[in-house]
Amino acid sequence: MNLKHSRQRDSIIEFLATRKDHPTADVVYVNVRQTFPNISLGTVYRNLTLLADIGEIARLRVGDGVDHFDYDTSPHYHFVCSECGCVSDLNIPVAEQITNAARKDFDGEIVGHVTYFYGRCNNCTKKH
Repeated sequence: MNLKHSRQRDSIIEFLATRKDHPTADVVYVNVRQTFPNISLGTVYRNLTLLADIGEIARLRVGDGVDHFDYDTSPHYHFVCSECGCVSDLNIPVAEQITNAARKDFDGEIVGHVTYFYGRCNNCTKKH
């Protein structure tokens, strides 16, 4: 897809590239405003949606009612803390056998799967 160049969009991508915590649009907005003070929250939302729709970034829906965004679009798993809500990558191999098992008796085309692991993160575990 040929997109008109946008310094604001570039700034959003550059910010996401520095993060491993899968920020929400609000977090992206607060940080990108440091470079572009006049950027609107709507512009940030539109650009994040566009970037996710074209596959430049990943949109994560982890069950907390807000989208999180990930610069890393490679297949990988995520951990979601059920206490503080943090989202982080899990460094384990993607189990292709899950996708293959789902394809076995499915009358259609399955191209992949998304799995979230839930529990308490290290910080929340230490609090208890």
